[in-house]
Amino acid sequence: MSTPTTFIALLLSSSIGGADAFLPPHNHRAVMAAAATARPRPVSTRLYMGTTEDEVAALRAAAQKAREEAQRLAKDLGKEIDLSNTYSQKSQAAANSSDPPTKSQSFTTSEIQSFLTSINFSTDTADQQVSSLNSLSSSQNLSLWNIAATTSANTVSPLPLRPYPVSLSFLEQRTGGKITGASLGVDGEDDVSLDDFKYATIGVTLGSSALGIASLVFLPDNTGAALCYGFALLPVGWVAIGSSAPGILAGLIAAVQSGGDNDTEKEDRICRHEAGHFLCGYLCGLPVRSYSTSTETGFPCVEFHPCAEGNPGRELTGEEVAVMSVVAMSGSVAEALVFDEAKGGGNDLLELEGLFKRSKEFLGATKQQDLTRWGALASYNLLTGNKGAYEKLVEAFKAKKTVAECIAAIESD
Repeated sequence: MSTPTTFIALLLSSSIGGADAFLPPHNHRAVMAAAATARPRPVSTRLYMGTTEDEVAALRAAAQKAREEAQRLAKDLGKEIDLSNTYSQKSQAAANSSDPPTKSQSFTTSEIQSFLTSINFSTDTADQQVSSLNSLSSSQNLSLWNIAATTSANTVSPLPLRPYPVSLSFLEQRTGGKITGASLGVDGEDDVSLDDFKYATIGVTLGSSALGIASLVFLPDNTGAALCYGFALLPVGWVAIGSSAPGILAGLIAAVQSGGDNDTEKEDRICRHEAGHFLCGYLCGLPVRSYSTSTETGFPCVEFHPCAEGNPGRELTGEEVAVMSVVAMSGSVAEALVFDEAKGGGNDLLELEGLFKRSKEFLGATKQQDLTRWGALASYNLLTGNKGAYEKLVEAFKAKKTVAECIAAIESD
């Protein structure tokens, strides 16, 4: 049997921190004194710490799973978003740096032209152009040069030059119905259809028959007979050319179909097309290969180097092919934004096909179609995100300005 003293000691040692609930208030001092002399009970925190670590690990695993699911859904929607390190300080700093740099001061058109006097866009190599323009950009004399490679470039995408699969329906949806396969000529439909050939053949046959009969009726015998035979041979010649070289007839039919455009509309269409190429190439940091007035249109045409390196025939990386996809499609997109249909993109598509063949990575038909549609969407974002600069550039093309003057139009406030 325990003594009263032992019982009280046990009671006190088991009620430390909770003595107020068992003893009346006037015994508080006695309780505290006894507690001070009692041997302290060791408190083990191993179980508590282990539980916390397990909870943290479980939360991290759940967060990682949620990020993976969100990234998968974003990819299904056509967006490439890296959520693997979203909340780190490094990623937050990178996200904050995606905004275009602000200029410390604004410059006039003449001031910007003076900055560019050291660059000869006709004779300087690609490396020389890029080096000079990069230097002007670092000193904040130029604010739009190559911003698509490092910033959002005034678009809704933080990575405007990162390609991803784009379907025709997605392209139409993201552009408000303005950019479609039909408006760009990439929907598999020819500009000149079989019906066009059929109706043209019928027209040539009927017209030749009518002219042959009229020549026999209204002209002297010898003259009328000779012309009648000539008109009778026209349908035969038409069919013969169509069988051996249908492209010639397609060009004639297309020329007749486009004959309804007036001179003002043609001028605006051409300048908007070339300005689209120029602006997107400039925003993507491509050096100018050639800039000259076309003998066919009478307006400047621009051509870019596919990269900054001096070897024009080497294989192209995936990033370089993606950039050239944007620049190649930008002319047709610029047309479609105003005229609902592009008419000058045939050569651009042929050149883009040639660039696909120079890719280090093999690009099958599906990949080429994805890059073409993505290039159209990316150029749409760049053109609409920098609409003010684009409209000034269109006016510069109509005035047949030089490369330096066009850059000054883009960069001036």
